[in-house]
Amino acid sequence: MHELAITQSIVDAVSDHTAGASVRAVHVRVGRQSGVVADSMRFCFDLVTDGTALHGARLDIEEPEGQAHCRDCGADFTLPDLVLLCDCGSADVQVLSGRELSVTAVEVA
Repeated sequence: MHELAITQSIVDAVSDHTAGASVRAVHVRVGRQSGVVADSMRFCFDLVTDGTALHGARLDIEEPEGQAHCRDCGADFTLPDLVLLCDCGSADVQVLSGRELSVTAVEVA
């Protein structure tokens, strides 16, 4: 479960940047093409924040769909999941977005 390591890294980074302030919420963007399971991150967040300034904080996760471009037919299309397949049947696609994983905001008390 790489979500545990990712979530721990997020908590560490937020802790470093908030200098011990009480954190109310952490907002992250996790693209659906990133391979990170949002529900697993939520579970891990509660575990790794125990005993920290983030204990009791809310984890808000935005999960944008991916965007891709088909190299065969030239179509741009949405990737709602990890299946990289154009409507024309081609798997020769370029992923344009949806792999992001970032902290977008932190709310402190």
